[in-house]
Amino acid sequence: MPTGRSVDTQGVGPVASERTAWLRQGGGTGRRVATAFEAGRSGTSGWRRTVGGGLVWVGAAALLGVSGQRTARRAAMRGIGAVAMASAVTRTLARPTAHRAEAPHAAGPAASAAAFAAGVVLEAPRYGLLVAPAAAALTAARIRSGARHPGDVAVGTAIGIGAAALTARWWPVKPETAAAAAPPRRPAPALADGAGLHVVVNPSSGVSRSTDADDAVGRLRSLLPKAEFLVPQEGQELPELLERAARQAKEAGGALGACGGDGTINAATEVAARLGVPLAVFPGGTFNHFAVDLGNQTMEDVARAVCDGDAIVADVGCARVPDGPEQLFLNTFSLGVYSDLVHAREQLEKRIGKWPALVVGLARVLAAGSPVSVSVNGRPKRLWLLFAGNGIYHPAGFAPTYRTQLDDGLLDVRAVDAGTPLARTRLLLAVLTGTLHNSRVLTTAQVRGLRLEVLKGDPRFSYDGEVTRAAAPRLVLDKRTRAVTLYRPAEKDQWLR
Repeated sequence: MPTGRSVDTQGVGPVASERTAWLRQGGGTGRRVATAFEAGRSGTSGWRRTVGGGLVWVGAAALLGVSGQRTARRAAMRGIGAVAMASAVTRTLARPTAHRAEAPHAAGPAASAAAFAAGVVLEAPRYGLLVAPAAAALTAARIRSGARHPGDVAVGTAIGIGAAALTARWWPVKPETAAAAAPPRRPAPALADGAGLHVVVNPSSGVSRSTDADDAVGRLRSLLPKAEFLVPQEGQELPELLERAARQAKEAGGALGACGGDGTINAATEVAARLGVPLAVFPGGTFNHFAVDLGNQTMEDVARAVCDGDAIVADVGCARVPDGPEQLFLNTFSLGVYSDLVHAREQLEKRIGKWPALVVGLARVLAAGSPVSVSVNGRPKRLWLLFAGNGIYHPAGFAPTYRTQLDDGLLDVRAVDAGTPLARTRLLLAVLTGTLHNSRVLTTAQVRGLRLEVLKGDPRFSYDGEVTRAAAPRLVLDKRTRAVTLYRPAEKDQWLR
C-alpha cells in the first residue's frame, strides 16, 4: 500500500530523501547540492563518472603529447578528435534510436573509449598496443559492475570506431615509412664516428626552443665524436658559414651537416647541391617537414646513416627569374594567401588539432586577404592561392602533409580560383565536408614546369616557410632532378643492397 513516502529505487532511501528535501527548498544553491548528493548515491562511483566524462582520455592524450615524439602527438590529436566526434554522435544521432532514456549516456563512455583507442591505433599502432587494452579493460569493468548493459556498450563501441575512421576523411593517416628515393650513383662516404663531417648548428632554429646550441652540439658530439661543429657567432651569416663548412668537407672527401629547421636545411641544400657534397640533415627545427619525409626522425637516425654511408638522392624545386637569380625549395612554393594560411594553422594546430586549425585559419585569411592577379602559362587568372610542391603531396586539397617519393621529377600544383562564383563560401564548405578534391574552386596538376607572372600587386612568394619578394614579376618553376645526396638510415629489412 502506498505510504506517502518515496520508494528507494536508486539507493536513495527515505532518510536520504528527507535529508535533501530542505535543501531543495533553499533556492538554487540548495537544489544543486541536493542533486549532487543524490547523484553521489545513485550507484555510479566517482572513478566511473570520470571515465564516462572522457577526462581519462584527455589525460591519456596529454601523456602521449609530452612524450616528445611527433608520432605520439599526432596519435593524441587524432584520438581526441575521434572522442569529440563520438560524443557528438551519442548526444544527437543515438538519442532518437534509444529504447531507454539513459541509453545515449550509457553508450557514451564506451564510444569515447573505442574512439580514442581506434584513433591512436590508426595513427601509431605501437602506441595503440598500449591504449587499446586499457580502453577494453575499463569498458569490461563497467559491464561487470552492472553500470552498463552489453548492448549499450556494443552500440557505443561501433560509434567510437566509426568516428575514428571518419577522422581520416579530413586528416588522412600518414604512413610511418619514409618517402621512396633512389640510391646515389656514387655512394656517399661512410664516416666512422663522423670523421670528415662538418656540421653547422643554427641556434636561431627551433632547436633553441628546447635546448641551447651548446646542448645540441654536445648531443651530436656524443653521437659523432670525430665530426667538426660550427655555430654562427653574432654578426656571422649562416650562408657564409655553410659555404665554408661545405668547402672544407669537399677537400676532406667528407660531407656537410646541418642542424636546424626547414629554412636552415634549405640553405644547406643549395650549397651542397652546388658543390656536389653529400648532406646530413639533423632535425633541429620546430616542424622539420623535410627531415620527416626523408626519414630522419631523430639525430640518432642520421648519425647511424652517416657512419654506415646510407644515402639517397632527392629532387629540389627551383623558382627562378628568367636570366636572373633563383631560389631552391625542398618542400613547397606558394603565392597568395597560402603562406598566411600555413602560419595561422601552425599557430593553432598544437592546441586544437590540424584540421580544426586549418578551418579556423582559412576563415581568417579569406576574410582579411585578397586574391592575386597572376598569369599562369600565359593565361591570366585571379587566384586566392597557388601551391607548388617539390614532388606529389598527400592528401588532396591544400593541406598537404607528406610525400611518398622524393625523386619523381614532378611539381604538384594546386590553385584556388577566385573567379568562381561564391568562391570563398564554396571553399569553406568543401573543406568542412571533406570534398575539396572534387570542388570546382580547386584546380590541380602534376607538371615538370610552370611559368608565372604577377600582373597586379606585390610579387611576394613563400618557400619552405620563408617569405620573400621576387626580383621581377616573372618566375619559372621547375625541378632539378636528383640534385642532392642525402644521408638517411637504410630500411630495416634492406639487408641485401
